[in-house]
Amino acid sequence: MAEYSFLTTWLLDTPRERVWEALHDQAAWPRWWRGVEVSEEVSRPPDGADVGTISRMVWRSLLPYRVEFEILTTRVEAPTLLEGRASGDLAGLGRWRLYEQGGVTAVLYEWEVRTTRPWMNLLAPLLGGVFEWNHDWVMARGGEGIAALLGCRLLASD
Repeated sequence: MAEYSFLTTWLLDTPRERVWEALHDQAAWPRWWRGVEVSEEVSRPPDGADVGTISRMVWRSLLPYRVEFEILTTRVEAPTLLEGRASGDLAGLGRWRLYEQGGVTAVLYEWEVRTTRPWMNLLAPLLGGVFEWNHDWVMARGGEGIAALLGCRLLASD
């Protein structure tokens, strides 16, 4: 399996709580995040807690393939941390961290993931850079989309 380690940062000119609400509501991502085709809750623990919730995600970019996986929410510390474990076409750990200073929110997304589809693993030595570009493209669309949703400025994105 090919392994990837990504770190994405968005700086948004808005309070952290507003960003948290948008990121926490994963079912709404397809409305504002270009590239997210499906984000739906599959199951939630009987007590209604966030930890243990499973969500199904389907992503598409400019490249001619879709990536499908489920996220099991493993940790939630509102409004600073949201973490989940992916399984499916991608497997690994994703972690959102939110920091605020002076009304500006820094969003850091860490994605430690490996591909599980045989064709992706076979082509990783040749196309690893393209897969990384694809991830960066999708995340840039997320930064633009959340800024538009919140009516704020995206001060930086990488």
